[in-house]
Amino acid sequence: MSRNRTLPILFVLIMILLSACLGAPEEIKIPGLDVEAGSIPSAQPVAQAFLDAWKTADYETMYQQLTSVSQSAVDFESFKEHFQGISAEIGLTDLNTEILSVFSAQENAQVRYRVMFSSNLVGDFNRETEMNLSLEDGQWRVQWDDALVMPELGGMNYLSMDQQGYLPSRANIYDQFGHALVAQTDAMAVGLIPDQMDPAQQETMFAELETLTGMNRETIEQKISSYPSGIGWYLPLAEVPAEQVTGRLDILSSLSGLVLNSYRARYYFDNGVAPQVLGYMGAIGEVDLQDYISRGYRPDERVGLAGLEKWGESYLAGKRGGALYVLNGQGQPVTRLAESSAEPGQSIYTTLDRDFQLAAQEAISGFRGAVVVLERDTGKVLAMVSSPGFNPNTFEPVNYNSESLQSTLDSTDQPLLNRATQGLYPLGSVFKTITMAAALESGKYGPDSTLQCGYRFEELGSESPLYDWTWDYYQQDGVTKPSGLLTLSQGLMRSCNPWFYHIGLDLFQNGDGKRISDLARGFGLGSMTGIQGVDEAEGNVPDPVTDYDATNLGIGQGDLLVTPLQVARFMAAIGNGGTLYQPQLIDRILPPDGKATYVFEPNATGKIPLSSETLKALQEAMVGVIRSTKPVGTAWHQFTGLDIQVAGKTGTATSGYGQPHAWFAGYTFEGREDKPDIAVAVVLDNAGEGSAYAAPIFRRIVELYFSGQPQKLYWWESTYGVTRTPVP
Repeated sequence: MSRNRTLPILFVLIMILLSACLGAPEEIKIPGLDVEAGSIPSAQPVAQAFLDAWKTADYETMYQQLTSVSQSAVDFESFKEHFQGISAEIGLTDLNTEILSVFSAQENAQVRYRVMFSSNLVGDFNRETEMNLSLEDGQWRVQWDDALVMPELGGMNYLSMDQQGYLPSRANIYDQFGHALVAQTDAMAVGLIPDQMDPAQQETMFAELETLTGMNRETIEQKISSYPSGIGWYLPLAEVPAEQVTGRLDILSSLSGLVLNSYRARYYFDNGVAPQVLGYMGAIGEVDLQDYISRGYRPDERVGLAGLEKWGESYLAGKRGGALYVLNGQGQPVTRLAESSAEPGQSIYTTLDRDFQLAAQEAISGFRGAVVVLERDTGKVLAMVSSPGFNPNTFEPVNYNSESLQSTLDSTDQPLLNRATQGLYPLGSVFKTITMAAALESGKYGPDSTLQCGYRFEELGSESPLYDWTWDYYQQDGVTKPSGLLTLSQGLMRSCNPWFYHIGLDLFQNGDGKRISDLARGFGLGSMTGIQGVDEAEGNVPDPVTDYDATNLGIGQGDLLVTPLQVARFMAAIGNGGTLYQPQLIDRILPPDGKATYVFEPNATGKIPLSSETLKALQEAMVGVIRSTKPVGTAWHQFTGLDIQVAGKTGTATSGYGQPHAWFAGYTFEGREDKPDIAVAVVLDNAGEGSAYAAPIFRRIVELYFSGQPQKLYWWESTYGVTRTPVP
């Protein structure tokens, strides 16, 4: 008798084993239950819905499927936090499930399933576990249990990811020649306590500080004089690599008032080479915390918050590893579920030239504004300056000079803003290049078409005259004459406002009002350039609605807004024959094994929509802005003696407040094999005339690029880098 009772049990066990081996879920009714066929609903759809909701982190749906007893035992927030905590601990990136078998009785069911976990830290691993369900009001409900995640979590057991020894070091950022711009290194914070300085050591102090920090004496003295006076006040000056101090520590330590504090952290060389491009690091913000935790970061880690540090986080930070353990209630390991080694970060090599970039930063020092230098025929960004800059080292808390960060954050000059890519400006007379091109493309004008360029433009009515820039000069000196009869090409050289008022109004009044704005969009204005690594603004190209709008747009005013990067890009296209290239900041990305995962290639994104005849006329007129003497080009006096072939256009853009913005933009056409030609855009916020301020800076950028040093003083300099002292 006992032997006969054993047979049904053996049969059931065999069926269970077969079902598990085959891997296909099968609804099995346990023999001996007196239930009519079809009276028990299948538990599989409910289990599948629960697992699908888990995959999409739909914890509310999961919670609603729990039994009433389970919901009484755990509230929704605790339930949600439990699953979120497990996901964070694992570094979960994806989750898939597969139901293996389903067993149902009259009021209870059991579903066995496999969970495939994908982790940022330990890769992929599988666990098989089971779900118990109860029938409530004719519907299956899930019984809450820690083992729903994996079988080892029953009782007081919990998951723990060990990352000790599995964190890669952050990779460096370099210029295109391999000069380190950002690296993990030992550094020294340099500062002064001015009231403790010994007058007898003054000459030695300034000489040592010039050597150590690269700042000239005048700059250091200005910092001291502008800093609050008081006993013991500390003046932060700079951060330098520790190795620069080591060899001169004896003499430096003997200087009264000089303060040196060492630290080890991510160090930005030269107090910030292109700081708005490289960006900075900081603590993970609350909004992003869960995302970073899910990617395997510790909550207390520092991450890239701006610029290339942020854009390149996934390259620079490397891949975190770890070992995932199940620990018991006493914190002792029960089992190791998975393990993966860390992978080192990949270094980013930018297209920047460190020395040229630093020289360009110095060239615009003292102004608010931007400089963009592109390799004309490829789109490589060789220099990108936004002034004023800032020191990214002050974002490092262990840096003794980090207290100066607050002044950066509070500055009304917005040093963290990348004016080169996010600054929005009216373009002023630089836009006349586009207006001239639109006129030529319309077929109504040729390069030799003429117009009388007087002080006043009265085509809108004599009661509402508009004025040429020569009128403003006449109001000041009583001497400047109007430009007189000019061809269209001469109109660009002379930057005659009435010529371009006339073109804008004429096209608008004769049914071709969008020609200029459409061409501006064809030049890439009003849209992103596609540059990677830094944030950029679109700008705005308005379509004229009134006669006044049309005249305003003709001279680059009104609601027109552009970024300096957009201007440098279309200037490069004019110079290279019409190709618009995507500006690029990344030259290559290299892992430690040296095999590049990315290498720069020029990316042509379009052509400016001009005929070859129009393009040639435009190029010749832009050369005339600099070289022409009859009529006098607006920038000829700033380029005398320069033996480099340059074309460009001045711009003076009213902003609605203060002085106008000063613009100069153009390109070189040297055709040298050793130095590819460049396109340059310079804008100075509220500085004044483009020919007086932006053009000299444009010239210096060209000199620095081709010869490595400036060749002509600015008219406002006493020596290079030092502003002339005003004479009473």
